[in-house]
Amino acid sequence: MKVSIIKILSAALIVMCSCRSASSQQEQSTGYELPAITESDIVVTHVGYAASYDCNRLVAKWVAYELTKDETYGKVPRQGNDFWDRDPDLKCRQAHFKDYSGTEWDRGHLAPAADMKWSVDAMRQSFLLTNCCPQNRQFNANSWESTERMGRRLARQYGKVWIVCGPVFYDNQFGTIGLNNVAVPDAFFKAFLVEKDGNYGAMGLIMYNISGQQDIKECSMSVDELEAAIGIDLFPALPDEVEEAVETKIESKWWGI
Repeated sequence: MKVSIIKILSAALIVMCSCRSASSQQEQSTGYELPAITESDIVVTHVGYAASYDCNRLVAKWVAYELTKDETYGKVPRQGNDFWDRDPDLKCRQAHFKDYSGTEWDRGHLAPAADMKWSVDAMRQSFLLTNCCPQNRQFNANSWESTERMGRRLARQYGKVWIVCGPVFYDNQFGTIGLNNVAVPDAFFKAFLVEKDGNYGAMGLIMYNISGQQDIKECSMSVDELEAAIGIDLFPALPDEVEEAVETKIESKWWGI
């Protein structure tokens, strides 16, 4: 259920996010990727993504972005991991690069650097710590990376894909890392939205922050089920009748899984 204040806040952020870099050579974004913005959200917007940051856990609550087919063919080189930095637009306590040093956890991208190769600024800003969570190294390189490849495949297949993702906390079994006590997520969620000929499809998934390959199909669920698990209203910018139709089930024809 959505209330008027959430719709107003979401609409305002859509306007803020519509000014993409000219290097992407794309039409203005619809803002479909954005979750409902609540009064407690601390939101920052960058060239390639928007994020809501949790200033207590020191990780993103969610990161949302639109990825187009053209953007998947970008040529900007990936930055090295030494380029991670605090977000200058975030006016609250943040994690530090050194919080991850000497731990068993990767600085895991939410909006992947490989999706930001269409713009120098987008690539640079993908290494801000607002776009980062502690991830199991094998999870980051395998299961999570498979969801990133899926996003690029969908963008090329449908022309664009809207993506929102973030951490999931259950009992915080992995505790915290670093001097700033950055919370380590128990799992991660991701949701995809695509469109073809005026019809929409959406799916969600949750993967645990552990080693061992996890299968996308086995981890998939309807967006309604995902929303119930994470407590976030996804894709609220869709017309209500479309949102209700696409979020109740997964139609396998859209996803190739």
